[in-house]
This record gives sequence, C-alpha cells and structure tokens, in this order.
Amino acid sequence: MGFEELMEANKKLESQLRLYESLNSSLEARINEMQFQLGQMKRLLFGAKRERFIQNRDENQLVLPFDVEQEEAPEKQQETITYVRPKTKRENHPGRMALPSHLPVEEIVIEPEEDTTGMECIGKEVTDQLELVPARLFIKRYIRPKYIRPEDEEALAHKGIIAELPTSPIEKGIAGPGLLAQIMIDKFVDHLPIYRQIGRFKREGIKIPSSTINGWQEAVCNLLWPLYENLKHRVLSQGYIQADETPIPVLDKSKKGKTHQGYHWVYYSPLEKTVFFDYNKGRSREGPAKLLKNFSGYLQTDGYKVYDSFGGRKSITHLNCMAHARRGFEKALDYDKAKAGYAMGMFQKLYDIERKAKLENMDSEQRHALRLNEALPVLNELGKWIVETYKTALPKSAMGKATAYCIPRWDKLMNYLNDGSLEIDNNFAENAIRPIALGRKNYLFAGSPRGAERAAMFYSFFGTCKKNNVNPFEWLKKVLEVIPGHKVNRLDELLPQNLKI
Repeated sequence: MGFEELMEANKKLESQLRLYESLNSSLEARINEMQFQLGQMKRLLFGAKRERFIQNRDENQLVLPFDVEQEEAPEKQQETITYVRPKTKRENHPGRMALPSHLPVEEIVIEPEEDTTGMECIGKEVTDQLELVPARLFIKRYIRPKYIRPEDEEALAHKGIIAELPTSPIEKGIAGPGLLAQIMIDKFVDHLPIYRQIGRFKREGIKIPSSTINGWQEAVCNLLWPLYENLKHRVLSQGYIQADETPIPVLDKSKKGKTHQGYHWVYYSPLEKTVFFDYNKGRSREGPAKLLKNFSGYLQTDGYKVYDSFGGRKSITHLNCMAHARRGFEKALDYDKAKAGYAMGMFQKLYDIERKAKLENMDSEQRHALRLNEALPVLNELGKWIVETYKTALPKSAMGKATAYCIPRWDKLMNYLNDGSLEIDNNFAENAIRPIALGRKNYLFAGSPRGAERAAMFYSFFGTCKKNNVNPFEWLKKVLEVIPGHKVNRLDELLPQNLKI
C-alpha cells in the first residue's frame, strides 16, 4: 500500500472517529437527559415536594485561598474540677394549654357522695375539658298569629293581619341558610362529596335524596351568581392580578363513564386579596383572552406560552414568576451542584431582600427603593451569568433547560422592580389553587360543565374568605340570609372582604 493510500485511509479513519465522537456525545447527552427525567419522576413519586435550599457554608465566613496542612492534635490532658452551684427551685409545670375564652362554658357541679350536712365549703377545684357536640339538625318553626277585626269577622275573604315570613334562600324550600351553608362548606372547603354528606345525615335519622341536595345547590348558585359576577368585576378592576390554571376532569355526557380535561383559571388580586376562578373547557388562550379583554395593568404569570400574547398589549405589563425561574436550577442541583448552587444562592439573595421588606413592614415606596438599591445589582449579575452558562451547557441537560427558560423571560422576570406593590413571584395564585387539588382527590371529577362552573364560583368565594381570614361558614350563612332582599347595586357589601359578620 502506497503513502497516498495510507493518507487516504487515515483521513477516513479520522472522519469515522469524529463521527463516533459526535455520536458518543449525543448518546451521553441523551443518557443524561433520561437520567434527569427519571430522577424527576422518582422525586415526584417518592421525594419531598418542597424546594428549600440551604447553602453549605456561611457567606460571611472567609475562605482561605490556599491549602493549610493540619497540625497534629496535641494529646489531651485531663484534670478534675470541682465547684459549688446553688440549687434552683423547680418551677411549676405550666400545665395544659389554655382553652379559648370565646367558647361557651357548661358548668357541672359534682358533690361528694358523703353526707356534707353541717359542713362548710372551703373552696373548690375547677377542671376544664374541651368537648364536642356533633352538628345537630333541628326544625325551625315559624308561628305567625293571624288577626282580624271584629267587624270583619263575617267577611270570609278578608286575609286579616299577619306578619311576613323572613326572606328564605330558596322560596318555599325547607332548607335553612345554615344547612345550605354547611353543605357548601363540607363540599368545597372540607372536600366532602355529597354521597358522604348523605351518609352522615342518615346517621342522624334524616334521609335526604341526592336529587334534593343537587336542587338546593343549583338554587343557591342561581342566587349567588350576581355576587360572583360582581367579584369578577372587582378582581379585574384592581390593575394588578396574578394568573394560573389547574386541570379538572369533567364528566362527558356523550361518552358514558368518560371525562374530558377542563381547566379552572385562577385570577388573584394581591392588592385586595380577592380570588376569582373561571372554568373553561380547555387550556388554550381563548379562556383568558375573553376574560382579560378589557383588563389593563400588571399581569403576573408563569412561563406558559398562552400568556405571552398578553405582553404585546400596550395596556398590559407582563410579569413572570421568579419562583418558576428558580425551580429549574433547583432541579439541576443533583447534576451540576457547583453552577446550580451558585444560581440558587443568587435567588436566595433576592428572596432575602423580600423577606427584609416584609419584616420591616415597608410600604410600596420603601420596598421599591430597597429593590432598586439591593436587588437590581444581584439581578444584573445573575442575568450575565445565565447567558454565559447557557453558551456552554448542553441544550437538553438540566442546566441547559434552566438557563434556556430564563433567557427569553428575563425582562419579564425583572419587571417586578417597576413598582413596590408588585410581588416577586406568582405563589399567591398557586396557593389559591391548592383547595382544588385537594378536592380532586375526593370527588375525582365534576359531574358536568355546569358543575365545574359552580365549583369555580364557590372556590372564588371561599378562597377570598381564606385570604381575608373570614370564617367561610359564618360569611355564607349571613349572605344567604340577606341576599334575597339585598339591592343589586350594593352587592359589594356582601363580598367576604367587606361583609361585617
């Protein structure tokens, strides 16, 4: 074989080597991606859901720039020390927890079995016990005397004088506002399906058909629907809302035993702490586009592409969620601890600034100034680092995905610096979704699109109650008592954040 033939063969071998090296790199990247996906699946099934990050060292602790040889530890010497200390008097045990003072007290006096005739009482011992009486059903009977004047006794057609009945949530219905409120609280706050409630009524000797309870629910929904529309208008008029979505299976009447995937979209107003849920049959942009048609102000969301179209409107300033940006680096900790740990430390600095503003009870102007002074330099440094890291990271690696998520959204992630009233992340909206996630585990699916709409209404009301520390039962019972005769133009007064119970 001649020299030229050897050179040609060598070139072919080098070409094959480069091909195999490229193929090997591609396979390694694919293996790393699959390992990452497997790790995330295991974490989802068996691991902790929290995303807490604790740095290994104190930032204030200096690090030596060189290695130091450790000296041998000197031999330990022992010595005996004696001392005298005063004996402290043991304090009395604080006892059991104090019971709430607002609870009613039922006093039971227990006299000794012995004969105490002629004896003098020198004191008494009081023992408190926290007890429970199960919710009881009772009949509320209205008796209205009817009067007639003596001269009208012969006029049989005369109706006489009689007091008017109090307004009832359901006209001519037997269910009172307390019972109706409890049924809704059991289902949408405590996630107790209707069939379980029926079983509980049976234990009390009351048989209520499911059709009757469903009819009550429909009547209550029709009564509260104008208030629900009022809440929607109130949330969308705040000028700053957070949005998110969560799936809910809905029974498909056209296919027996089958469900389709519907979605509850949540809109939360941090300024007034009001929650609004809207049901849509899908996850496309039609749902939020219709609801936010006339909205103007700040809209904060996660990175779902459907929301990107809203950022193009002049009337809307789109914010992204810092917690979602951080989440990608938290997932990459097991695969590139050094780089992911650096990013997590930078995000931790940003959240420390938010925590400082909260602890010092800063107003919006003070928080805005604090962010510009302390958070802006951190964001600038972190943004540059993300761009540089993206250039060298494999696209499908955990670090590649984390940086790729942040780069196109970086301006929207920094938009929270525009106003001190804005939040750094979308967590308030995500927290409002949790009751729906818990409810799905109990009732599994909504029986119809109308049922999903009803659920959205009650989740809106009860979510707003929770954000404003309002007892949902007391609120709903009061509303059902007064709303039949309440003026439509004053429905604002009945919203959870406004109604005085």
